[in-house]
Amino acid sequence: MPASPNHRAVAVALLVPLIVSLALWAFSWPAARIAPRDLPVGVAGAAPAADALAQRFESRAGAFEVHRYADADAARTAIEERAVYGAVILSAEGPRLLTASAASPVVAQLLTEAVTQAAHDGAAIPVTDVVAAPDADPRGSALGASVLPLTLAGVAAGALVTLMRLRGARAGAALAGASVLVGVAATTLAHTWLGVITGDWWTEAAAIASTTLAAGATVAGLGALLGTRGIGVGALLVVLLGNPFSGVTSAPELLPAPVGTIGQWLPPGAGGSLLRSVAFFDGNASGRPALILALWALLGLTAVLLAGRRRPESAAPAPAGRTPEPAPTP
Repeated sequence: MPASPNHRAVAVALLVPLIVSLALWAFSWPAARIAPRDLPVGVAGAAPAADALAQRFESRAGAFEVHRYADADAARTAIEERAVYGAVILSAEGPRLLTASAASPVVAQLLTEAVTQAAHDGAAIPVTDVVAAPDADPRGSALGASVLPLTLAGVAAGALVTLMRLRGARAGAALAGASVLVGVAATTLAHTWLGVITGDWWTEAAAIASTTLAAGATVAGLGALLGTRGIGVGALLVVLLGNPFSGVTSAPELLPAPVGTIGQWLPPGAGGSLLRSVAFFDGNASGRPALILALWALLGLTAVLLAGRRRPESAAPAPAGRTPEPAPTP
């Protein structure tokens, strides 16, 4: 029995506050609990000074994950490969800090403040930005703001495919074509015009297209399985949870557990990590997020293609010149 207008009105009145509450929780709670949680940092230098510094980091239970390196060159390589966010180098000239603001300006500032506070007599600690954020976006604001539009583009593509009842190869081609064009357009804006990403142009376009395709295929796949309700489920998963859990504006290791981990398994988090890797780190540490995006795209496209093969009997065309007979009345 279809719901009455009164029931639908009550459903709207209850559903809207529920969605708003969920959105406020998803966006505000992680942002209000920013703090290091198993944040990878490096320590390089000779014992016992390096041992003492490592123990000082580890004394903040659960805050830092300390990696030991033989010298400054090894620590610098680890930063460039995205194994750690920064490293403290202990030498005869005194301590110095290596950071990578391109990995996360928030973490770079956090490490600078933490090491400065730990210095004796408040002495200034020399800081070297090994992989610096671009001059056009020194705080990473533009990169962080780019993930939501890419996600929304994917959701829009998946929703249109569902509402237009595209199935099979046509749906897959529409999603792929839209994603490629989004990749080209977004890279033209972010790289060529704004200069906020500075890696290989085509690799960045592929990363953006992969993010859009993963989001779009997820929504379209859910739409193929659940009908128009799948659009809402996909938007909830990709936008309402995926975007605030992505950690792209700070770092996944600064978000409350298990939010940071969950976010990296969703398209926005994986897409943000992939774009950062190809834009600033020559593709280092890009394998895992690229694989996650490929899995989301594969699962979504598989659902869309399988839905295209289903052909309900009721949808079969009647023979030419004949009108389908009405179903017998019981």
